[in-house]
Amino acid sequence: MTGAALRDAFLDWMRDERRAAPLTIAAYRGDLDRFLAFVGSHMGAEVDLAMLDRLSLTDLRAWLASEHAGAQRARQGHRPGGADRAARTRARRVSAMRAFYRYLARHHGVTNPAPGLLAAPKVRASLPRPLTTEQALEVPDGLGAVATNPMVERRDRALFLLLYGCGLRISEALGLDIRDLDHALSAGGTLLIRGKGGRERLVPMVPEVARVLAEWRGRHPAPLAGAPLFPGVRGGRLQPAVAQRAMRVWRDMAGLPDHATPHALRHSFATHLMEGGADLRVIQDLLGHASLSTTQRYTLADEARLMQVWAGAHPRAPGASPDEGGTGTTGKTES
Repeated sequence: MTGAALRDAFLDWMRDERRAAPLTIAAYRGDLDRFLAFVGSHMGAEVDLAMLDRLSLTDLRAWLASEHAGAQRARQGHRPGGADRAARTRARRVSAMRAFYRYLARHHGVTNPAPGLLAAPKVRASLPRPLTTEQALEVPDGLGAVATNPMVERRDRALFLLLYGCGLRISEALGLDIRDLDHALSAGGTLLIRGKGGRERLVPMVPEVARVLAEWRGRHPAPLAGAPLFPGVRGGRLQPAVAQRAMRVWRDMAGLPDHATPHALRHSFATHLMEGGADLRVIQDLLGHASLSTTQRYTLADEARLMQVWAGAHPRAPGASPDEGGTGTTGKTES
């Protein structure tokens, strides 16, 4: 089989057996296209199963070096921070290549150990960057204020309140139909969400979210059961890019930081629950994370925030003056 045929079979398996999300499959296709194109050029022949089975660690390192050189050329003149993004991209491509080889080992008898020996680029662990409670609460009404017409105002207010109130991904919210809301309202306010990999979870709506969504349901321009809950101005399903652009416009007007995105509302939902004492396993279930380690990032973010507060406020923190905070040698202390 040719490399292209093996790639297509792998992607079909990812979709049908592993139930990978369409965006994941699209990313893997692009990554593997680049990998197979390099291998064919590097080896001077059409890629097939035998060639993939005999690639050496040196060959794979040459591929990774080529990716690094290409990223450096593309990054020239761009803002700082691009190096980490490029490393993350290369790490993802290594992950895609290894997943491809695991498939080849399972289904085509490939025994090449080189992919497992290749060292992936090291990337910095990123922490979620939530909004403050006040900022997150302001988003739905703020988005409504910059809407272009009354329908968009009501839709965006309901959409962004749902994102923060239930911690949904933007794709999950925009994938909802009117029937999904109707079922939730008749079932005590619990939404059935279909997340990554086709995993389903139940997410309760707080009364304010349920009220606003029910109000939007009553004003929906085409309230048929199978219609998208959040339509665009032309009646089709609202695209994520449109919601993201609206958020950018409003955050610039409101003076919010660049990380104020629709996904930041999901981070805010989880962080504010944790600050309120919610159990980590409960937050994992609400977010639909397959692994608890993904949810644990919020504990690290909370610890980082506490350290920042401590460093800026405690009189004995590094950089504080000896007399700061009124701590003298004759003062009394409390335990």
